[in-house]
Amino acid sequence: MCTGNVCRSPLAEQLLSNLVSGFDVSVSSAGTRARSGVPMTAETAQIAVTNGCDPARVNSHRARSLTAEHLRPAHLALAMAREHRREIVETSPSVVRRTFTVRELSRLLADVSDDQLREESTRTSGPLTPENRFSAMLLFAANRRGVVLPPTVAEDDDIVDPYRRSGRTYALSTEQLMSALPVVPRMVRLAHD
Repeated sequence: MCTGNVCRSPLAEQLLSNLVSGFDVSVSSAGTRARSGVPMTAETAQIAVTNGCDPARVNSHRARSLTAEHLRPAHLALAMAREHRREIVETSPSVVRRTFTVRELSRLLADVSDDQLREESTRTSGPLTPENRFSAMLLFAANRRGVVLPPTVAEDDDIVDPYRRSGRTYALSTEQLMSALPVVPRMVRLAHD
């Protein structure tokens, strides 16, 4: 989730869809103040296609506004910035333990081995389904918020907003996103092990 659903969150949706394509996982995006029906910016669309996303899917993206109905069934709500994380939780308080900025989630699990995450994924009260295992890993990550030191600069948990900015800012935003996103397919893969 981001603000307008035309730069960061649709790019995250497109890239993440590619990264989890071998699993039964759906990925969607929305904006906290989106103007419904607006396409991705041309710069974002080009970045998505350059990074292997399907041009038809990229071109069919239309911004939509975030609602509580989008959040209810979500196993994970990824925000592009702390302000979006706050707005997600205000929209649907029950998702607080499964809502992170993408860079925050990556930071919280950076020093956790696959073996430890796999073990944490079994700490579920229900059957060991991929969904329950994934949820158990998210709970583990949420509990690390009080253990892992926060970034020295709070903005380091945010993906910079490139909207109406330079190509250099688009490149920085893309690099921040691409370096953080792999945490999600890692968790999906471990949940399906």
